[in-house]
Amino acid sequence: MIDRTVSPHPREEEAALDRALRPARLADFPGQDRLKQNLSILIEAAKARGEPLDHVLFYGPPGLGKTTLSHVIANEMRVNVRVTSGPAIERAGDLVAILTNLKAGDVLFIDEIHRLGRVIEEVLYPAMEDFAVDIILGKGPAARSIRLKLPHFTIVGATTRLALMTAPLRARFGAVYRLDFYEQPVMEQIIRRAADVLGLQADDAGIAEIARRSRGTPRVGLRLLRRVRDFAQVRGNGVVTGALAAEALVLLDVDPLGLDDLDRRVLRAIIEKFGGGPVGLETIAASISEESDTIMDVVEPYLLQLGFLDRTPRGRAATRRAYEHLGLPYPERPEQASLL
Repeated sequence: MIDRTVSPHPREEEAALDRALRPARLADFPGQDRLKQNLSILIEAAKARGEPLDHVLFYGPPGLGKTTLSHVIANEMRVNVRVTSGPAIERAGDLVAILTNLKAGDVLFIDEIHRLGRVIEEVLYPAMEDFAVDIILGKGPAARSIRLKLPHFTIVGATTRLALMTAPLRARFGAVYRLDFYEQPVMEQIIRRAADVLGLQADDAGIAEIARRSRGTPRVGLRLLRRVRDFAQVRGNGVVTGALAAEALVLLDVDPLGLDDLDRRVLRAIIEKFGGGPVGLETIAASISEESDTIMDVVEPYLLQLGFLDRTPRGRAATRRAYEHLGLPYPERPEQASLL
C-alpha cells in the first residue's frame, strides 16, 4: 500500500526532498511537546556530563518523525549519524562492520528495529551494554573468541510495532518515547514551513485544507502539498488557495477527513457486509482482498483515532461516526449501544 497517496510509508523518489524539508534542531521540530521536553533534558544532561547519549527508542505509527528525530539528536549532540534498518542487517558480520566503524559519541539509527534477526540481536546486546562485540575466529576445537572494544556510541531505534520487539532488546534502551498523531494547528505549521522552503505561495485556507486531510501525519501532509503544488501550476496560477487545494485533493480521492478509497472500503465492508460488526480482522481483509497487516498497520490506527472503529473482544465494529461520515443510517441495536 506504499502507492497510496495517503500512505505514511516513505517513497524512494521523495527521500531527497524530505531531507531538505527536515528540521535540524529540536527547537524547530513542531509538536510532540512532552517528548521534546524529555529529550531536551536527556540531551542537555549528557552534554553537561560530556557523555554519549543513552540509547533511545521511538515507537508509533509511520511518518511521524522518528527518522527526523534521530538526525535532530545527532545535530544537537554534534556527532555523526549512521542510518540503517533491521531488514538490511542480514548477518552478524554486517552489524559488526557497522559498529566497528562508529566513532565515539556517534548515533546509529536502526529503523524497523523489531525486524532484526535473533542472531543479530545477540550480537547487539553486549554492544549496547558493554560497548564490545565478540568475534569467533577459526572452527571446531581450535576456535577462539576475541572481544573487540567499541567506542561509546548511541543507538536510536525506531519501530512501528513495539509489541514485536523482544523484551531483552526493549530493556536495553534507557529512554523509550511514543510519537502521536499531530493536531491540526501543528500540521498547519509543518505545511506552512514546507511551503516556504519550496517557495510556494499559499494562503491560510489552502494550508488549512491540506493539513485537514493529512491524517495527522507530516509525511502525508508534505506529499499532499507537493501534489497540490503540481495542480496549482497546471490548473491555477501557482497560488494554493482553499478552493484549489480542495479541488486537487478531491481529484486525488482524499476526502475532507483524509480518508481514501481503501479506508472507505474497510468501513463499508464492516457496515454493509457484516452489519456494522463486530467482525474479525482476517475476515475484513479477505472480504476486500487486502492483507490483514496492511489494514492493522496502515488503515486501522487512523480510523481508531477518528473514532470510526471500535475494537471489541469479538472483532472490529463501526461506530456511529463512521455511519454519519459515509452518509448511512445508523442501526439502533442493543449490541451497538456501547459504541454510541
